[in-house]
Amino acid sequence: MEPDLALDAPRADDLETARAVMQTIGNRARAAVVGRDDVVELVLIALLSDGHVLLEDYPGSGKTTLARCLGASLAADDTSPLPPFRRIQFTPDLLPSDVTGTSVFELETNRLEFRPGPIFAHIVLADEINRTSPKVQAAMLEAMAEKQVTVDNTTHRLDELFFVIATQNPIDVVGTYPLPTPQLDRFLFKIRMHHIAREAELEVLSQYPQASLSLAEGMDRVSRDQLLRARRATRTGVGITPTIKEALVDLARRLRADDRVLQGASTRSLVLMMPALQARALLRGRDFVAPEDIEALAVPVFGHRIECAPGIQASEEIIESHLSAVVEGLARSSLGS
Repeated sequence: MEPDLALDAPRADDLETARAVMQTIGNRARAAVVGRDDVVELVLIALLSDGHVLLEDYPGSGKTTLARCLGASLAADDTSPLPPFRRIQFTPDLLPSDVTGTSVFELETNRLEFRPGPIFAHIVLADEINRTSPKVQAAMLEAMAEKQVTVDNTTHRLDELFFVIATQNPIDVVGTYPLPTPQLDRFLFKIRMHHIAREAELEVLSQYPQASLSLAEGMDRVSRDQLLRARRATRTGVGITPTIKEALVDLARRLRADDRVLQGASTRSLVLMMPALQARALLRGRDFVAPEDIEALAVPVFGHRIECAPGIQASEEIIESHLSAVVEGLARSSLGS
């Protein structure tokens, strides 16, 4: 399959450098979080494609460790004063200013000075995001969508690298505020994590008493600029053919026309999926998007965006039923070309 001719011809060394940057981050994450290679890959894809991730699983499954490991993968950067990683523990009594920051009157200058909140970081862990009020969730929505926050009618820009990993517990719903559809739509992926395999759990126990994060401490790090360059190289260097774009549109239209679906995939979700497909192709050693990339990412991208009819909960099965027909059409078009 040939890359899209509308894209500039990539430099092979740019793509190799981008792949090496992501491999460095991935090696650290897999060393600290055992048995989660599939989740690590999706998080790396989101990080590379400038998306955000919502992790859903029970406490103690490694969500926080994974987020902290990503933050620790960034080396100190003199060009940016922001910390690589911050964690926000969401609670019902949290205020928007506790996240975004607030203006404080300084006696020395006789002026209001803005003090940034914990959201001003490269990688932010929003822990138990569904436990906070809709007002705080709305503040997060602006940050995730526009990479900016507004405090006292003044807009403050976040860093270009800004990346959110949010978590929520699927079982404990008492005292929670379910994320509204616009908030869910800002997450590139919603990843449902499951218990790791027996062998992986034994490996975790064999590491005791060494802490998980300490296993990756001596490994290489990457800089903020390296990661941003990797993003740009991926977007300009990995090709997407017109047939891939047609397949995405056809899949979305099939989902919207399904009687089991009340609300189908939005056009925005298709736009967000494009760089995600490119990122997965890069991680798999290709400079073009293949049908297997659509197969791998369709459920994580569309699963939390479509609303099923009453009595129907398995959105994954609906997506996969239409996905097979779309992929078969892609295969036929490739054989005919």
